[in-house]
Amino acid sequence: MNRIIGLDVGDRKIGIAISDELGFTSRGLFTLKRTNTKNDTQKILDIVRENNCSIVVIGLPLNISGEDSIQTKKVRFFAEKLLNKFLSNSMGWVRVELFDERYSTVIAEDTLDEMGVSETKKKKIIDQHAAALILDEWLQENRGNG
Repeated sequence: MNRIIGLDVGDRKIGIAISDELGFTSRGLFTLKRTNTKNDTQKILDIVRENNCSIVVIGLPLNISGEDSIQTKKVRFFAEKLLNKFLSNSMGWVRVELFDERYSTVIAEDTLDEMGVSETKKKKIIDQHAAALILDEWLQENRGNG
């Protein structure tokens, strides 16, 4: 099985996580400071290539009601641009999937608090930790389907 990348896309940063080779667990990779969509999608494409990934799971921040928010629309736009980047680089075989992430950042913050992580360190790793939570949930739901 190829590895899978998980993304927590925000306005200023993108948390990035990666699965293990068997698709059972994930770990935070790093947090990308955003510059612009063109550069950001290129960086994700590079990570996908370097790590032999076949799927990119992007957290979709729906409202509690399940409806789109302003941020949801921004994430959908980013996902579309990322897919276009793959297609224009002969990587159309990479799947881009949106996945409900309504509480991932809150859960990530609670988990880091329980672990006693300092506020300074938490700010640096919260996004990649949220991406790992999104990816872990996706892996659980899709085990055997990847």
